[in-house]
Amino acid sequence: MIFLTGGTGYIGNRLADALVRRGHSVSALVRNGSEHKLPPGCTAVLGDALNHTTYVSHCATADTFVHLIGVAHPGPTKAEQFRSIDLASTREAVAAATAVGIRQFVYVSVAHPAPVMKAYTAARAEAEALLRRSGLPATILRPWYVLGPGHRWPVVLLPLYWLGALLPMTREGARRLGLVTLAQMLQALVWAIEHPATALRVLEVPEIRRGALQDT
Repeated sequence: MIFLTGGTGYIGNRLADALVRRGHSVSALVRNGSEHKLPPGCTAVLGDALNHTTYVSHCATADTFVHLIGVAHPGPTKAEQFRSIDLASTREAVAAATAVGIRQFVYVSVAHPAPVMKAYTAARAEAEALLRRSGLPATILRPWYVLGPGHRWPVVLLPLYWLGALLPMTREGARRLGLVTLAQMLQALVWAIEHPATALRVLEVPEIRRGALQDT
């Protein structure tokens, strides 16, 4: 049984659908009026992502808490929102998961350190620190950019990534800040949910891509 935040978002909606199709029971936190955006078979939970008391009771029967709340289309002008929405919602999610003794927590962060979007990576790093301090068994996924429908402009950078991966001085950064596809991201999330962490583990870009996750 899975409790999901961000279930109407770019990744969350597709993840909820994939999980339902695999036989999981999925409840997703939504704002009033957004219930219709969830895929069939997903139970809507009305609440406020910035106030865990509005939804914590619905987490009590869940095994896994998946947190995908985040500002859409992150950019340098949204620095304040990274803290008031991304970080604040994670603080509330961790509080809810801790209160009910969730079996595992799954969180999508971002690859770091990074040369750009420092406010974004800082907020996500602080959210990771909150999760570590909670002591919850958790999986943290750190993609840099997820390629998919409507999110394909970084494809033009692929030659630079390939070149960077060949040079010793830039190889580590090219791998850590590499691009992943939406299919790879969904596959990694499903894998993490179906293979619960017993402590805290981190899946970087190479792990998100790797063939070991193909068993999903």
